[in-house]
Amino acid sequence: MATNTTSKRTPATAATPDEAAPENRPDTLTKTTTPAVVGPPLGVDEAPAQVTLSQHLRIDGTDYTPGDVIHVCNDYARRLRDNGYVRRT
Repeated sequence: MATNTTSKRTPATAATPDEAAPENRPDTLTKTTTPAVVGPPLGVDEAPAQVTLSQHLRIDGTDYTPGDVIHVCNDYARRLRDNGYVRRT
């Protein structure tokens, strides 16, 4: 006759803390991503302006070529348009 030995059961644990506590996981459905703004920072409650460059431009040590689309604050976008760096559509 076989003896019935029971082993001590331990609860299953998750590999990472995020899996163990679902309330700690980020909710990707409600988050909105804001585009990276180059140049001067945005003002309070200001939405970034999207501009397409017409000339080569270097901002904060990064080179942008004609045709690149960047996001900048509205005042900086106006200055870029006035100086001819933004493609006219």
